Amino acid sequence: MDEFLTDKELEIQKHNEEVKAEEAALERETLLEFPCQFPIKIMGPATDDFEAQIRALVTAQLGELPASVWKIRPSAKGNFVGMTLTFTATSKAQIDALYRAITAHPDVKMCL
Repeated sequence: MDEFLTDKELEIQKHNEEVKAEEAALERETLLEFPCQFPIKIMGPATDDFEAQIRALVTAQLGELPASVWKIRPSAKGNFVGMTLTFTATSKAQIDALYRAITAHPDVKMCL
């Protein structure tokens, strides 16, 4: 059926195949065995808005999670909050996408 595709469609198809091959190669490079429990630590301002926005970002990436996956700790002076999310990761690509989404938030000071 490729003879009916335009040059642009063929180019997009080739690009998508290259991306899939790169993702597969990256999957093989990780030392993690999936699925696994994976913690992510996030630090930002101690505001209700920040916590809600981070939870919304995570929900958009991973779906609804129980409250038990979150541990919240305020800093000594109460200006910042540390949020630790421990979830069942299914792939390196999933972890990478979650890190990208979290670190794109303008108020995130640190994400480990």
